[in-house]
Amino acid sequence: MPERPEEYFVRLQKVETLRREGIEPYAYRFEVTHRSREVKERFSALEGQEVRVAGRVMAKRDFGKSIFSHIRDEEGNLQIYLRADVVGKDRVKFYKRFVDLGDILGVQGEVFRTKTGEVTVLVRDFQLLTKGLLPLPEKWHGLRDPELRYRERYVDLIASPESRGLFKQRTRIIRMIRRFLDDRGFWEVETPVLQPIYGGATARPFVTHSHALDMRLYLRISNELYLKRLLVGGFERVYEFSRDFRNEGIDRLHYPEFTLLEAYAAYWDYHDMMTLTEELLSDLSQELFGTHEITYQGQRLSFRPPFQRIRFTEALSEALGYDVLEAPEEALRESARKAELEGWNRHPREKLIDKLFDRLVGDHLVQPTFVLDHPVEISPLAKRHREDPRLVERFELFVAGMELANAFSELNDPVDQRKRFEAQIRLREKGDEEIPPEIDEDFLKALEYGMPPAGGIGIGIDRLVMILTDSRSVRDVILFPQLRPRES
Repeated sequence: MPERPEEYFVRLQKVETLRREGIEPYAYRFEVTHRSREVKERFSALEGQEVRVAGRVMAKRDFGKSIFSHIRDEEGNLQIYLRADVVGKDRVKFYKRFVDLGDILGVQGEVFRTKTGEVTVLVRDFQLLTKGLLPLPEKWHGLRDPELRYRERYVDLIASPESRGLFKQRTRIIRMIRRFLDDRGFWEVETPVLQPIYGGATARPFVTHSHALDMRLYLRISNELYLKRLLVGGFERVYEFSRDFRNEGIDRLHYPEFTLLEAYAAYWDYHDMMTLTEELLSDLSQELFGTHEITYQGQRLSFRPPFQRIRFTEALSEALGYDVLEAPEEALRESARKAELEGWNRHPREKLIDKLFDRLVGDHLVQPTFVLDHPVEISPLAKRHREDPRLVERFELFVAGMELANAFSELNDPVDQRKRFEAQIRLREKGDEEIPPEIDEDFLKALEYGMPPAGGIGIGIDRLVMILTDSRSVRDVILFPQLRPRES
């Protein structure tokens, strides 16, 4: 067993003593009639009435023949008051002897207000529901350490109502997005997490093996190609909140397991998706905050439509000082070296273009900005631009210097799609290991049956929640991020 503090063994001895006395310190059930918030908010109706509440003991003040404590449930703290002349001297002694901070308690009693005005439950009876063996951390102590918060999230949630509130806000945001899309005729669907051929993006995958099928499978890096199959099959508007997995590095904006919203609408193009995105983000900010103006890490952001629009090639060419579409690879590589891009001397042309844009332009886009019309070479799944075949109809949405969304007029020409996949395979043969090693022939077969013109979008939910909760790191909005094992 890992090392435990001395108090652990003191509490463990209390568990053994309780059991010898015929008291089970880990209850099976307790009927709760009210939560802490309801008791406080409905005090005028509940005053003098009996309630049954439960929660974790967070404070304990001993006044001899009486005890004041605070218990915390999901909605907040509630004061309880034990008096020897009400609950009995033996029960007060029991409370003092066996109930510690962090224990979970069930309480039955009457609602009243103390002389200081605090809504309180006068305890008629109580039950020890769970005996905590490890003591809670001291107030604020250790909770400021990000690694401790990530590694022992359950302690963070116990000690920090703000942390619990953040993750409840994440759930509210996802509920709002679901309602927004449902109201516009989209159907929520589920597509495979285990895929025989990974695709829909470029990334190094996690690999596993199916013993039942005796075949290699990949954790999906995207669900795009399966959602497009549904468009072929006759669904016209679909979406999925997908857990995607990319076997890549971890930093403030990247994590190997993340949540992506993808949505597709038949007969739309990327202009329709821009409108949808503006409506979604403006509705979210208005519903959450009552305004389109929010603050993220000290920066004022406005989600009031219309959002700013710039063209990818024009913005990057201006930053580089030359035409990115005509530039030789050597010029791009030299610009990447000057920009101190990691891998400047080995990335292929299309990756240099993408990374140079992020460094020189995207990182500096604070207000919500649509970046439009990317080079075709960096967008293998988007439809060619109707006015310039060197480009595709694509946009990325940047907010606070981070890419938040990626959308296309979807490529539905199976011949063009095959050529683009073949071009990707050639790049893999040159050393780009993030490109899938084989062409998804089943997806091409689906396109050959005919996919309607469509618009599609992917929105990074973790990054969106970061912005809407003013959180600095993506790991702040993931309940249980993975960390390296503790050093022994």
